[in-house]
Amino acid sequence: MSTLDPTDWTALRNLGHRMMDDMIDHLANIRAQPVWRPMPQTIRDSFTAPLPETPSDPAALYETFTSTIQPYVTGNTHPRFMGWVHGGGNPVSMLTELLAGAMNANCGGRDHVGIAVERQVIAWAAQMLGMPETTSGVLLTGSSMANFVAVLCARFKALGAPARATGIGAARLTAYAAAGAHRCVPGALDMAGIGAEALRKIPLDANFRMDLAALRSAIAHDRAAGFTPFLITGTAGSVDIGAFDDLESLSQIARAEGLWFHVDAAFGALAALSPAYAHLTNGIEHADSVAFDFHKWAQVTYDSGCVLVRDAALHQATFAQAAPYLAAAPRGLAGGQPWPCDLGPDLSRGFRALKIWMTLSAYGSSALGGIVETSCALAQHLAQRIDASDRLERLAPARLNIVCFAITGFTDTQTEALVADLQESGLFAPSTTTLGGRVAIRAAIVNHRTTQADIDALVDEILSRLAV
Repeated sequence: MSTLDPTDWTALRNLGHRMMDDMIDHLANIRAQPVWRPMPQTIRDSFTAPLPETPSDPAALYETFTSTIQPYVTGNTHPRFMGWVHGGGNPVSMLTELLAGAMNANCGGRDHVGIAVERQVIAWAAQMLGMPETTSGVLLTGSSMANFVAVLCARFKALGAPARATGIGAARLTAYAAAGAHRCVPGALDMAGIGAEALRKIPLDANFRMDLAALRSAIAHDRAAGFTPFLITGTAGSVDIGAFDDLESLSQIARAEGLWFHVDAAFGALAALSPAYAHLTNGIEHADSVAFDFHKWAQVTYDSGCVLVRDAALHQATFAQAAPYLAAAPRGLAGGQPWPCDLGPDLSRGFRALKIWMTLSAYGSSALGGIVETSCALAQHLAQRIDASDRLERLAPARLNIVCFAITGFTDTQTEALVADLQESGLFAPSTTTLGGRVAIRAAIVNHRTTQADIDALVDEILSRLAV
């Protein structure tokens, strides 16, 4: 009789303790490590081996992990990782992954504690954003899928149940978002069968917000041309500079026009936990749906996205399907409706809620709000260092936690090369974007381990390279 359990549980226990000790040491000593290391070709080639047919000793595999995998990960746990918008994770969430893995719960449905924990997390998320207690929601891989779920809900609201069976047909739906909206917004329209070209990208005003007059004009123009406007997506924390749309005004326009109001708050939602920055999220409480990630500013380990939907009945009607092998029951393990598979695209789902529940419980919302405020304060310090230098030039306001700047006299090619050099040196990992037709160095301060000394070291390193 075959089994995958070990014949020697003590050996596995010892290996597990070693793994845990090594990973805690890894986090405790993260500053002594490079932020990121380019993967040597020999390591890359090692992952082209054929499918293993015979067993390998787990201890030997762990040795392979420590030499060929652990050194070459993204690096976003490091305090000097300042690229894109990646959270740094947290030790409690890391340990919780072991607990969730041991239970191996399928949280697609049925009546068990994994579903109860997820509902608790959804209730906390709604409370955080000021949405009603009756708000529905589901946990997903990230905001890309969360925005997709929101678009499908909005499509259901606009076209009703028949669209689930026959598609959008001749409907000419149009949606609206700021010109700086994340790529997942048109991507969601694409996946929903509406088409990315249905998205009207509205120009930005002087504050990098969606221009409200231009939005009203676009909606009126589309109606006159025979289109059916159905969705406004506001941005809470734009990908380039961290700008927030005027969510309160967008909610009013959506209500007046009869459109679904969605907010892509991938990382900006957590500003709601900061007394100093919560005002930026004013209006999000009126949203029909909100997409955001716990794995960014909330520092939960990847992946942990979330979508909230105000109308619970509509949310379930958008996704629920009847199948005899998944029939609900009034009692027993098949109870507990609605199941998460009735609220999103996934039937097979891990116990993603546990690490979110554990993080929120272990640290508390006030501590997470403090991370937001610290990140923004560090961004302000970086902006001040840039403004004080005659070699550096800020390219956008630094109102939140993202600072975009350039080097005076540098071409785009030189800027890109400098950023790559910083990354490959293992010292820092900023990223780039394009603003006003120029390539900018983009520093997104998200990691809870980052300090003012790290900010100063980044500026000093750049200036020292310019002096050579």
